[in-house]
Amino acid sequence: MSNEEQTGHEPGNFLSRYIFSQDHKVIGAQFLFYGLFFLAVGGLLALLIRWQIAMPGQPIPVVGKFLFPSLNGAIPPEGYTMIITMHGTIMIFFAITPMLIGAYGNFCIPLMIGAGDMAFPFLNMLSFWVMFLSGGILFGSFFVPGGAAAAGWTAYPPLSTNVGTPGLGQTLWCVSLFLAGASTLMGAINYTTTIIMMRAPGMGFFRMPLTIWGMFLASVLNALFVPVIAAAILMLFLDRVADTGFFIAGATATAGSGDPLLFQHLFWIFGHPEVYILILPAWGIVSDLLAIFSRKPAFGYRATALSMSTIVVLSTIVYGHHMFTVGLSPGLGQAFMTLTMLISIPSAILFLNWLGTLWRGAIRLEPPMLFALGVVFVFGMGGLTGLYLGAITTDIYLHDTAFVVGHFHYTMAASVLFGSFAAIYFWFPKMFGRRLDQNLAAFHFWFTFVPLNLVFFPMLVLGHAGMPRRLYDPATYEYLRQFKPYTQLITFAALVMGLAQIVFVYNLIRSALKGPQAERNPWEATTLEWSAASPPPHGNFPTAPSVFRGPHEHSRPDMADRDWLGQWEDGFPDRAEDSAPLASTEPAAS
Repeated sequence: MSNEEQTGHEPGNFLSRYIFSQDHKVIGAQFLFYGLFFLAVGGLLALLIRWQIAMPGQPIPVVGKFLFPSLNGAIPPEGYTMIITMHGTIMIFFAITPMLIGAYGNFCIPLMIGAGDMAFPFLNMLSFWVMFLSGGILFGSFFVPGGAAAAGWTAYPPLSTNVGTPGLGQTLWCVSLFLAGASTLMGAINYTTTIIMMRAPGMGFFRMPLTIWGMFLASVLNALFVPVIAAAILMLFLDRVADTGFFIAGATATAGSGDPLLFQHLFWIFGHPEVYILILPAWGIVSDLLAIFSRKPAFGYRATALSMSTIVVLSTIVYGHHMFTVGLSPGLGQAFMTLTMLISIPSAILFLNWLGTLWRGAIRLEPPMLFALGVVFVFGMGGLTGLYLGAITTDIYLHDTAFVVGHFHYTMAASVLFGSFAAIYFWFPKMFGRRLDQNLAAFHFWFTFVPLNLVFFPMLVLGHAGMPRRLYDPATYEYLRQFKPYTQLITFAALVMGLAQIVFVYNLIRSALKGPQAERNPWEATTLEWSAASPPPHGNFPTAPSVFRGPHEHSRPDMADRDWLGQWEDGFPDRAEDSAPLASTEPAAS
């Protein structure tokens, strides 16, 4: 389908333009605000977790009596497990996924490949409203008798069956996650079809921005593995409402005998690719931003794309390292350990390419670059600590300790969160046609980055000292009482980080309403979306664009008045990607 056929006329009434819009840019904005709302909910739940660990049994100031009136504002044990469960569920499936993949997959893919819209605009609109329904069901589960789900975000049976968590909350969790999976599948089909079939003339796979590579590979994983977790959730739902016995074993089984470990296998067959589903778009965004704000071509562009593709393949066969302690056979455990260590090779190549891009660059420390550099640091921390959990001998000791919490949050939560903020600050001018306040953005970065490390690094220390995770009251154990200053430091840092997000929200709303008008290309970027107006009109481009070169044409000494050359600009010589040595890519003075 040509761009002219896609463009048509902009819908005229309010509902079709802003509510049930089929324009990918409007849907991207809807996903963004949806994800930010649930990010706030999940963040507040995280603060409740930290309060309980640092001040066990003490009433929560101000809001405690409203949230937990039965204990005069203190968190009860059953409330604590509910908070942990919903924090993990919301952050992964209802905050990060919509905010990064839903919002910037929708906004960026057609613009960056030169298309007028997604391949299936109606399916795109439907994916958001199915996700909206899913989130509404999950949020509503807080208010049913017995409260929301409380079996952990992994929902392991038998704890997640009626035997372990009776009541409607866990059942609604199953319904909500199933619908979220359906929405994700709609998006995956749309994204992969659009990228494969609708690229502009000249936009070969190795001329695509690395952001598009990340979105494409994440969508492939979603299409393959979301059905696996959907099947597991459906069987769990049937165990709860129809008395089937897929995961119920022993004396509690009413008919036959199921296998609780089957759910763990199904969950982690999806769950480990899910780590890469979330991190791949952030990797792609960071790879592009490091090149743009270092004012030089991305070092090892092809190697980066191929490393990401290799990681995708390997991510499908390493899930067993999450289950070293369940009684896997030694041979199978050794195979999963070897494959886990093997996946660190392309990850290291990706990381070294980032450092190569930064080396001798004319770095501009704009807010998107600050958050991109933050990703480089926190992902490096997460990758190094992951080696200890990938080895059987160390994982047996560290499993289910605070070390896992620190590693997981460094690898995925912090990396993806910073990648999302980098995307928001970078594409905000294109999305809304206005500039964010750069001083407030810098404040937001530093008062997020520093406290975040004060939250998660001490967790690595506590886990190494043997502190289990998910404890309601660590002081119950005498050997853990000495660590109370650490838990209080973590809680204080988490509070500071939470308050910094108020500055971000203020900057976002104020700038969207009355920020200074943004020029067409404020970052002097070279990818195709920056040739469109800010914000782009319905249909994106007045005429279908053509692509003449790769996505990182910075450091062009042949340009008289600037150091960059857009993908859309004809009449200039191309520069072969990755053909020049590192030293020859030193940027011209700008």
